[in-house]
Amino acid sequence: MNEQRVSHSPGPRAWLGLLVVLGPVLLVAMDSSVLFLAMPKVSEALSPTADQALWILDVYGFAVGSLLIAFGNIGDRYGRLKLLMTGAAVFGAASVGAAFAPGPELLIVFRALMGVAGATLLPSALAVLSELFTDPRRRAKAIGIFAATFAAGFAIGPVVGGQLLNSFWWGSVFLINLPVVVLFLLLAPVLLREVRATRTGRIDVLSVLLSAAGILLTVYAIKHTAAEGLTAAPVATGIAGVVTLGWFVRRQLHLEHPLIDFRLFRDRVFTIAAITGLLPLAAWSAVAYLGGIYLQSVLGLTVLDAALVALPGAAVLTATCIVTPALVTRMGTRAALITCHFFIAAGLLLLLPTSISGGIGWYIASTVIAGIGYGISFSVVADTAIAAVPAERAGSAAAIAETSNEIGNALGIALLGSLATLIFRLQGPDLAGTLNETLQVPGLTAAVIGDAKSAFVTGLHAAAVIAGILHAALGVFALRRIPRTFLSTGDSGAEPLAQNAVEESSVR
Repeated sequence: MNEQRVSHSPGPRAWLGLLVVLGPVLLVAMDSSVLFLAMPKVSEALSPTADQALWILDVYGFAVGSLLIAFGNIGDRYGRLKLLMTGAAVFGAASVGAAFAPGPELLIVFRALMGVAGATLLPSALAVLSELFTDPRRRAKAIGIFAATFAAGFAIGPVVGGQLLNSFWWGSVFLINLPVVVLFLLLAPVLLREVRATRTGRIDVLSVLLSAAGILLTVYAIKHTAAEGLTAAPVATGIAGVVTLGWFVRRQLHLEHPLIDFRLFRDRVFTIAAITGLLPLAAWSAVAYLGGIYLQSVLGLTVLDAALVALPGAAVLTATCIVTPALVTRMGTRAALITCHFFIAAGLLLLLPTSISGGIGWYIASTVIAGIGYGISFSVVADTAIAAVPAERAGSAAAIAETSNEIGNALGIALLGSLATLIFRLQGPDLAGTLNETLQVPGLTAAVIGDAKSAFVTGLHAAAVIAGILHAALGVFALRRIPRTFLSTGDSGAEPLAQNAVEESSVR
C-alpha cells in the first residue's frame, strides 16, 4: 500500500469506483436474507427435510463468516482487486448453479460455494475502496456509504425475493445476481486499482480449517437434534465440534499472528461491541425467516403481500443506518449502543400477540420498532470495537466486528430456527418435520392444520422471547459496564484510528 498520500477531493472516477464496489457488497448482504420469503416456494419445489431447509438458509452465512479473515489475509498478499474479481466470478457461477439446482443437496452445495466467494468480496471491496479516497473525510463518508449499503442489503433481501417470486420461479432470487456481477467484472479493471499490503507472518491454514470444521460440526448437531431428536450421532458430532472450537481458540492464544485475536475480549467495551455485532443479526435473521413462513403458510398471504408487509421494517432499518452517524454525534456511542438493545427487545416482544387468525399489524409494529434498534447496532458496532482497542490492533478489532455480523446472521437461523423446529416437532401433529411439509400431506382435517399452525406460532413466539430477553439483558449489562466517558472514533474525532482499521486491510 502506498505510504505517502496526497489528500485531495476525489474525482468522478473515485465515486464511480465506489458505485462499482457497492454492487458486490449489496449482493453478499442481500443473499444472506433473500431466501426468507422464498423458502415456502423452495420447499414446494425441492421438498427438503427440516434440517436441509435450515442448511439451505444458513450454510451461506457460515461459509462467509468462517472465511472472512482468512481471505482478508490472502488479499493482502496476492492482490485485493485480483481476489475481488475472482470472488465475483465464482459468486456469479455459483448463483447460476443454485438457481437451477435439481434437489436440496445441490442447492446446499451451491449456497456454500456462494458463501466462500462472498468471503472474498467484503474485505477486498473495503480495502480497494480505501485506495479510491485519499482524503480522510471523503474516505470516512465513503466507508459510511459502504456500511449503509451492507445493512440495507440484509434489510431488502426478503422484499426483493418476494417481488421476484411474484412473477418468476424460486431460482430467480439467485439469477438477479448475474447482471451486477457481469457489470462489476466489466468496470472494475477500468475504475479500480490493485491493492496489496506488506504483512508479517503466514496464514495459519490449520486455524482456518479448525474454525470452519468446529462451527459446522456443532451446528449440524444442533440442527439434527432439533429435527430428528436426541441420538448418539448428533451428540458425538456436537462434542467433536465443541472440542474442535476449543482447539481453535487455544491455538489462537499461542500464535504470534492469530486468525482471531481473542485477547481483545479482555476489554469489556470491545466484548459488548462484538456481541452487539452478533446478537442483533441473529435475532433479525431468525425472526425474518420465521416471519416469512408465518405470513405465507400461517396467515395465507401471497409472497408479494408478504414482501409488502416486510417493507416498512426494511425501510426503517435502512433509514436508521443512514441517520445513526449523525445521531451518535449528538447522543454518543454509549447511549446508542444501549438504546439499540432495548428497541430490539421491545420490537421482538411485540410478536407475542400474533396468532393463527391474525397479527399482521403486530408483525409490522414489531419489525418497525426492532428495525430502529437493528439499524443503530449495524452502524455503531465496528466503530465502537475499533475505539475500544489500541490503534495498532484496530485491524484485528474490525475483523472480529465484521465476522461477528456474518456468524450472527447464520447462528440466528441455526439456533433460534432449530428451537422453533424442535417446538414444532414436539407440539405439532407429528406428520412431518416442518410446517410446510405438514401442509403438503394429503387429506388433512381443519383441526390438524390448526394444530400445525399453532405449533409453529408457538415456536416463533419462543424464538422471539429468548432473543428479546437476551437483548434486554445485554442492554442492562451495557448500561452498567460501559464507562460514561467512553468515546468512539466518531465521538472523539480520532479519524486516524478508523483509517488504521481500513488500511490494515479492514478484515485482516
